[in-house]
Amino acid sequence: MSDVALHPRPNEKKEKELRDTDLAGRALTARLAATWGSDSGLLAALSTVDHKIIGRRYIITAFVFLFLGGIAAAVMRLQLSRPENTLIGPDLYNQLFTMHGTTMMFLFGVPIGEAFAVYLVPLMVGTRNIAFPRLNAFSYYVYVFGGLMIWTAFMLNIGPDTGWFAYTPLSGPEFSPGKRVDFWAQMVTFTEVAALAVAVEIVVTVLKQRAPGMTLDRIPLFVWAVFVNSIVIIFAMPAVMFASTALILDRLLGTHFFNPAEGGDPLLWQHLFWFFGHPEVYIIFLPATGFVSAIIAAFARRPVFGYLPVVLALFATGFLSFGLWVHHMFTTGLPQLGASFFTASSMMIAVPTGIQIFCWIATLWDGRPVFRTPLLFVLGFFFIFVAGGLSGVMLASVPIDTQVHDSYFVVAHFHYVLIGGNVFPLLGAVYYWFPKLTGRMMDERLGKWHFWLAFVAFNLAFFPMHISGLLGMPRRVYTYPGGLGWDTLNLISSVGAVLFFLSFVLFLYNVIASLRGGDAAGNNPWDAGTLEWATASPPHPQNFDRIPFVTHREPLWAERQTLPVVTGLAVERRELLVSSVSEAAPDLLESSPVPTIWPFVAAVATGVTFIATIFTPWAVAWGGPITALLLVAWFWPKSIKDDE
Repeated sequence: MSDVALHPRPNEKKEKELRDTDLAGRALTARLAATWGSDSGLLAALSTVDHKIIGRRYIITAFVFLFLGGIAAAVMRLQLSRPENTLIGPDLYNQLFTMHGTTMMFLFGVPIGEAFAVYLVPLMVGTRNIAFPRLNAFSYYVYVFGGLMIWTAFMLNIGPDTGWFAYTPLSGPEFSPGKRVDFWAQMVTFTEVAALAVAVEIVVTVLKQRAPGMTLDRIPLFVWAVFVNSIVIIFAMPAVMFASTALILDRLLGTHFFNPAEGGDPLLWQHLFWFFGHPEVYIIFLPATGFVSAIIAAFARRPVFGYLPVVLALFATGFLSFGLWVHHMFTTGLPQLGASFFTASSMMIAVPTGIQIFCWIATLWDGRPVFRTPLLFVLGFFFIFVAGGLSGVMLASVPIDTQVHDSYFVVAHFHYVLIGGNVFPLLGAVYYWFPKLTGRMMDERLGKWHFWLAFVAFNLAFFPMHISGLLGMPRRVYTYPGGLGWDTLNLISSVGAVLFFLSFVLFLYNVIASLRGGDAAGNNPWDAGTLEWATASPPHPQNFDRIPFVTHREPLWAERQTLPVVTGLAVERRELLVSSVSEAAPDLLESSPVPTIWPFVAAVATGVTFIATIFTPWAVAWGGPITALLLVAWFWPKSIKDDE
């Protein structure tokens, strides 16, 4: 023993240095966690501004609405499973039809992409919080209040019944008396306020909070996808917000935006709505392309082929999405010259999407793919989305669209595009990033069962609708007579729809079981290359103890040993590094707001004001000043010391 003491091992000094370094690192982590963390209790939970907590809430809430919308769809398919069915009546069917579409488009499709962006973008660009974190908290509460309002109205049998598109004059005061459409219009305003707020946060975070060294050509493809998506939201959402405001003014104050008898125009609604509505398809689709790029790179074991073409394709998709809206209106009697322009635009937008698909296939072809559950959902996306895209090119043609307009062929098309183009990549993303959010792995065997059940059931549910549509079955009918050739096709679709819903029940079981007893994930279970995998699983409140320095598009693959870092940020104060737009060079240090209850209180006041306006326009006069005072309290200038 004395010999050991007198003659220490040659590497003992190095081991001691490593232990000291590890202890110092743990101390730094603890101090930063105390600075950036949230307190316990209800008040602290409502006051948090941590993007990860709010992002998780967004994701969970969006999936709750997905299940609610799925239940509505399953009930509708049971009603249509056989002719002359009396399971539900026409009024309830119209409400279910409207709630299903409204929920999937406004409360799930758009928010779920932004939810993942809220959680992942700060981690992927190497910063400690999202830009405008209090606005982020406000946006979530507004979104929740809007969803609760519309579903509460439905439970009280005053849910909207004019379709998720609410065409005038059907949705106007003459043909839809009562408060049903008013709730729908205010829900649109709620959700779009939330969407616009998140879009602004994402744009600023990507442009000004990237880690040093993350130049424009090193930004992860998922971040590019949600950045372009946010730009599209900023330009598209005001159109539908104006439309919903004009509609409720027609209904509550007697204006005549859409009343032709008084100089209004009902087609104005369609132009305003679809100017938003078709970009919305790509608002739903663009984040999914980011999911696909991230998953393919990780499981092909190589960076995505054609980085620059993929980025340019994202921008082209966002730009061209604003030139398509009239292909929803080919049967409204528009001039043929204008229709031909929108036909060309509708076909042209398939080109950038095709470029991305070819780049993804080339990545898999040149890589060494590992066929885990996330990649299976991406492969399912290829098959389903391409099929939906081909039928979309068909519908871009005026003669074909005129023949199948308002038939089940269109229903089949947009479900292939939206579920194939959004939900399948999204499910892959959940399996992929679940370890990062929770620290646990999802069950691989259940995941593969989930994929195959969902893939087969989806095609069983929606492919027959192409045929029933070509046989003349119209959309938006709650029953139909027998003997028209639709009976068997509808029964098959209904069986498929129920099985598709059961696949989500299996998914939910996998999530719950994995949360309770899944294998520990580790920091980077997939050996992926982007920065979110450089953090703990789940990440600490501060995200990074030291801000990384980026030297490559896949920094964790380029820096296998030690990731370069930046020092100099405060430890006892919430401080962010602001960088230049193009080169991501360090620019200045900026304090990040601490938790506060004011965003929640302001969201409550905004929600009460919006809901009260459904019953009296005087609510604006009452609620407006109160909301303004709360916003003043929220934004009242504070010194750094006061804001700690």
